[in-house]
Amino acid sequence: MVRFSRSAAEVFVPDGRPADVALARTTHLGIGAHQDDLEFMAFQGIAECFGKTDRWFCGVTCTDGAGSSRAGDYAKLGDVEMSALRREEQNAAAGVGRYGAMMQLGYASAAIKDRADSRLQDDLRGILKATNPEVVYTHNLADKHPTHVAVALAVIGAVRSLPEESRPQRVIGCEVWRGLDWMPDAEKVIMDVGGHEKLAAELAACFKSQIEGGKRYDLAVEGRRAANATFLDPRTADGATRVIFGMDLTPLVVDDTLDPGAYVDGMIVRFRAEVGKGIGEG
Repeated sequence: MVRFSRSAAEVFVPDGRPADVALARTTHLGIGAHQDDLEFMAFQGIAECFGKTDRWFCGVTCTDGAGSSRAGDYAKLGDVEMSALRREEQNAAAGVGRYGAMMQLGYASAAIKDRADSRLQDDLRGILKATNPEVVYTHNLADKHPTHVAVALAVIGAVRSLPEESRPQRVIGCEVWRGLDWMPDAEKVIMDVGGHEKLAAELAACFKSQIEGGKRYDLAVEGRRAANATFLDPRTADGATRVIFGMDLTPLVVDDTLDPGAYVDGMIVRFRAEVGKGIGEG
């Protein structure tokens, strides 16, 4: 069983299996910073495993939710109350999505962003060993939310700490607080999630404290997925109805010498060259 750094960490198994058994069956692992990040960024993995007996999505939420936005009926909630509510919402989503397991680690955002604090990376290493996933979904390195980027870096560090033969086959950085439409098409991970709109809506509805509290993530995420599908290629009819873009982080866990900053900067340079060529500068 995984040993967590924080006593507040918990494992929820929707179907009641023993935690070690539930974690061991994982094929797709999502690691997000906040409650609801998984449902909005790692939906491909959730949908691919939904209702299957040989494919299981396992989720990890790293923060405690205390810093979540709050308005309306939730405006007067204190940090402790908000944190408890956000945990409940995340576990409810795990039930709706039929996750194999849901782990909430309970870190404050400040601890995650502290590069000298290795506890999150240590926890993630233990989780990766217990789950041995084929695919890992996390945040992309160009996300505008600093906690998201810190989680992505911790994931990369945790995977790199494993023996090469024990590392996941693929690591994907997903869209949340910055879309990835800007990436050159040849470098995008294109995740077709069409046909699962009902499941997506049911998952989003679990997070009432945010949606009814002033942040319409449900509409925004649905709109982004539809826009990605339509605006992906200006020359052909839509090949999908809903698409999530990802940044392939696999090279960073195959080659430990690659610098994450330089890796993303290379994409930005190639994007700049693509734009320059379009206006006659290349």
